Amino acid sequence: MAVQESSKRTSPDRHAHVKRHARTQFEHWALSYDRSWLNELVFYPSIRTCQEELARWQASRGARSYRLLDVGCGTGTLLTILADDPLAEQLVGLDYAAAMVQRVSEKAARLEGATRLHAIRGDSEHLPFADGAFDVITCCNSFHHYPHQAAALRGFRRVLRPGGLLILIDGFRDNVVGWVVFDVFVAGIEGHVHHAAWSEVRSMVLSAGFSELRQRKTNVLAPLLVSVAQV
Repeated sequence: MAVQESSKRTSPDRHAHVKRHARTQFEHWALSYDRSWLNELVFYPSIRTCQEELARWQASRGARSYRLLDVGCGTGTLLTILADDPLAEQLVGLDYAAAMVQRVSEKAARLEGATRLHAIRGDSEHLPFADGAFDVITCCNSFHHYPHQAAALRGFRRVLRPGGLLILIDGFRDNVVGWVVFDVFVAGIEGHVHHAAWSEVRSMVLSAGFSELRQRKTNVLAPLLVSVAQV
């Protein structure tokens, strides 16, 4: 899960503490992550949504090869699924927890297309890639951990090519169910998280330089906010 800015200002010390807390949490979770009950509730619906949005984008541009970066990739489930796509020229996962990166590498080693799939440890606030390096960025269920969300989105914009696609999915907290799930239970368990409101995400995405933004809510028991934008 890669880390970052809520709209609230944070001191450098608190910023560093938030990142350390998140990394420790996900280092401990790495081995059992793929067996978590959250897969059915949140992770798999997010993956299916990414596949749907990617297919829609490909249909609009003609079937062409693409390079994809998954920020906050966890154990790389989305990446390993996309490894079967012959148009996936390069698949890169970035996560703040070294144990998660190791799990992705182990999965990649068992795939035929392993040479196209890479995982690196890194911070989504400081993406270690050249400008315009990717055609697609996905970020699913990790955005709420980023202490500087607006900065992360500016970085996403920087490393996307013209016409590139951003698929950002995180908890939807703008109804009663979402507020209870994410602002009460998730925040109470994880701490140091910020599920940005629909309007706040919209403002940050557009301010980062994206256009053609579409937003929608999906899922019922754990509602998700899907924000899809292009460069």
